[in-house]
Amino acid sequence: MSDHNRNWLRGQVLSSPCSVGTGYIRLTWLILGLGLLVRLLMSGQFLLVPDEAYYWQWSRYPALGYYDHPPMLAWAIWLATTLFGQSEFAVRLPTVLALAFASVYLCLLTAQWFTWKTALQVALLSQAVLLLIGSALIATPDGMLLLCWAAACYHAAQAVEKNTLLQWLLTGIWFGLGMLSKYTMVLFLPSLFFAMLFTSAYRKQLLGYKPWLGLVCGCLQFFPVILWNAQNNWVTFRHVLFQGGGSKTGLTLSYLPDFLGTQVALVSPVIFLFIIASWVKGWTGRDRIVRTRISFLIWMSLTTFLIFSLLSLHVRIYGNWPAPAYLTAFILIAALYSPGQVGQVVEVGEKREKKTTQYRLWWFGLGLAFVVSTLILTQLLYPILPLKVALDRTARETKGWDTLGKLVDQELQELQDMPQPKETFIFGLRYQFASELAFYMQGNPRTVSINRWSRPNVYDFWFTDKMLLGKDAVGIFEHEPVSTVLPEVFKRVDPVKKVTLTRTGPWFGEETVQTLYMARCYGFTGGLAWVPKDPADIRAVE
Repeated sequence: MSDHNRNWLRGQVLSSPCSVGTGYIRLTWLILGLGLLVRLLMSGQFLLVPDEAYYWQWSRYPALGYYDHPPMLAWAIWLATTLFGQSEFAVRLPTVLALAFASVYLCLLTAQWFTWKTALQVALLSQAVLLLIGSALIATPDGMLLLCWAAACYHAAQAVEKNTLLQWLLTGIWFGLGMLSKYTMVLFLPSLFFAMLFTSAYRKQLLGYKPWLGLVCGCLQFFPVILWNAQNNWVTFRHVLFQGGGSKTGLTLSYLPDFLGTQVALVSPVIFLFIIASWVKGWTGRDRIVRTRISFLIWMSLTTFLIFSLLSLHVRIYGNWPAPAYLTAFILIAALYSPGQVGQVVEVGEKREKKTTQYRLWWFGLGLAFVVSTLILTQLLYPILPLKVALDRTARETKGWDTLGKLVDQELQELQDMPQPKETFIFGLRYQFASELAFYMQGNPRTVSINRWSRPNVYDFWFTDKMLLGKDAVGIFEHEPVSTVLPEVFKRVDPVKKVTLTRTGPWFGEETVQTLYMARCYGFTGGLAWVPKDPADIRAVE
């Protein structure tokens, strides 16, 4: 047999989509099922964080688009709360299920391209890494985005190898759904384009019609968002440009350490190092894995990471933004470094010792990720870690909102001395407060966010001055001196009341989570909408 045929045969045997035993298949599904069950049980056990309450508010105002993000999450929350009622469980159900299906797609792709033993390691990763678990248990657009990205990657992987119209159309459909979930999905396009352009076996497909037909299919799904923005001064795109530093000039290194540090923390240090090593090693060549597949996995992860790394030289990047970059990276590191790595051979001597050390490091990294995620998720339910509130973000985000809702309800019960007790609206001077009050007050009232002195958001589209002129209100804000500006929009404002939200834990007893202020206001005179301090602000519209 010639060397060429021998190498070809070895490649077919080592990289074929075969199973390494039904035991690995069962374990993979067991891990995914247990992970889903745990998140379903946890999802209703802690209060909504402010952004979750905000997205829940969206679901009460169905639209083709919203100021901050596309509408997919709002639509999904509307469906879940319609079926299961207004509860934390229902609000989080869409993203909990989304991560489960995203994990399924990742494992199926891994099993088809490598082995089920490798897929088992990917399943463990997807249930261990805090960035993914948080995207499931905290209902934000990232959860829906991760599902769409994973599904689009799966079908794109089938498409580049089989070049069938069906797979290209499915890729386009999932891309379109991703664009309806979060605009980060647009980075899927350069990722896939580079994967095809720089992989000779895939390059010719760029000249065919199938990939482009899939792209057209995906773009058509995005038309509702385009239509909504065209009718609303393109406010969402203005917001995205602002978030991406569109109003800033110049480069800086001040954001880069924060960006990299956040990624290391959210992905887990050892796992992050494996990812960096896999991107480097992937370029050097490895005869045990089909080169085209290595190239695909690298480009589908590295591209997004590099784009956000470059953006961090210009503007602050939030830790969750690059999340899709790690999906195919998990497959890559499982194939290269895990105990399920592709093309394992019996090593002896120094090579065997090196391999043993590699596997120990892998299990340590995976175990560390599980421990960190478990501790933080447990902290959501009960403060087991000896952290003061100032250092415990879980407390600041989730504690006290139900108490706040009850206090404002009590205030409303005492409004008989106000001129118009039945014409009194509830407001927050931040959208977070308005949203939490809407969820945790009796009857889920339609609350208002007065954005005049803060930042624009979707509340500016739900309420106009005309709807509220002359009405009285009860409002919540976080800084007592802010009450001095309320007379700009009300005829009279009563002295403020202090509202203290607390938590009780085993380490420090009762602690103040945050101190807020409540005021009765009379005779709204107008001024809900955000007023830009700088007329040149890219978010400002006429």
